[in-house]
Amino acid sequence: MSPRRKLKPARILGIETSCDETAAAVVEDGRRALSNVVASQVDLHAEYGGVFPEVASRQHVKVIDAVVATALKQAHVELDDVDAIAVTRGPGLPGSLVVGLNMAKGLSLGAGKSLLGINHLEGHLYSAWVDLKDEGNDAPEFPLLALIVSGGHTELVLMEKHLKYRRLGGTLDDAAGEAFDKVARLLELGYPGGPAIQKAAEGGDPSAFQLPRAWLEGSYDFSFSGLKTAVLHQVRDLQSGGLPTSALPRADLAASFQQAVVEVLVGKTQRAAEAFGAASILVAGGVSANGPLREQIQTASDLPVHLPPLALCTDNAAMIAAAGYFRYEIGKQRDALDIDAEPGWKLA
Repeated sequence: MSPRRKLKPARILGIETSCDETAAAVVEDGRRALSNVVASQVDLHAEYGGVFPEVASRQHVKVIDAVVATALKQAHVELDDVDAIAVTRGPGLPGSLVVGLNMAKGLSLGAGKSLLGINHLEGHLYSAWVDLKDEGNDAPEFPLLALIVSGGHTELVLMEKHLKYRRLGGTLDDAAGEAFDKVARLLELGYPGGPAIQKAAEGGDPSAFQLPRAWLEGSYDFSFSGLKTAVLHQVRDLQSGGLPTSALPRADLAASFQQAVVEVLVGKTQRAAEAFGAASILVAGGVSANGPLREQIQTASDLPVHLPPLALCTDNAAMIAAAGYFRYEIGKQRDALDIDAEPGWKLA
């Protein structure tokens, strides 16, 4: 370790604009978050029941300068004080990705800082390393079994060491978060679907409706399309029996749907962890904020389970900066300024 590294821990400025969150953060040594700023667009997209790509990219352009400036200010650093700039390169919405990528390129060129293009899913994994309150939380132990579960992704990944991934399985149709959004729309619960379903389910009976679980035996893949369709058919059956839409048992439907999703996520994660001899389990992504999922996966496993704080479950830049740190220090990654957005970029 060089004298400089002893005196000045590596600081990474992270920028995230893969979907509808404009975010910037400064993270030190991949662990300590000096700042974490997120400008959400949830209210802008609520009327569409989902993210409207053109609206998202335009809003990123409007606020990204202020978001980055605020992140630096809250971290009490100048751009010259950071060692590198990490930015989400993909996967994500093309227009949104380009905004963040161009911002990072401009800062990199102007300040002479290294540029690191980061996979958004890798960022979600490294959210478990980030310590928002400087509490000295333990880092996950390798090999670890990671469940990435969000609006666009549901994947099981074996992480054998830093930056080394083996994809075990993933969704064959709707991701879990996408299913939450669609069922919430069907039940007229609002957007985003995850929090809306969880809130409605608090007053419901998770055993009220016998909904299917797609276990897909012999694989670590997921499928939630059939479950979503089963809820649709259940609603139609109730309505055809004369029940007005206003009288639908939304709480019971939401609770039954949520429990079906959680059981499959927890069950397949636990089986994979046992099969591959994992030392710990990591759950990350927007759906990892779901209360029953957090509770049940910790109860089901004898292994340490690492869950990001709620503020780091949804898209944020602290996770991108953390992943950037390990790319910078361990992977020795330095990207050229001509890198492009990769909307369909795979993790492994």
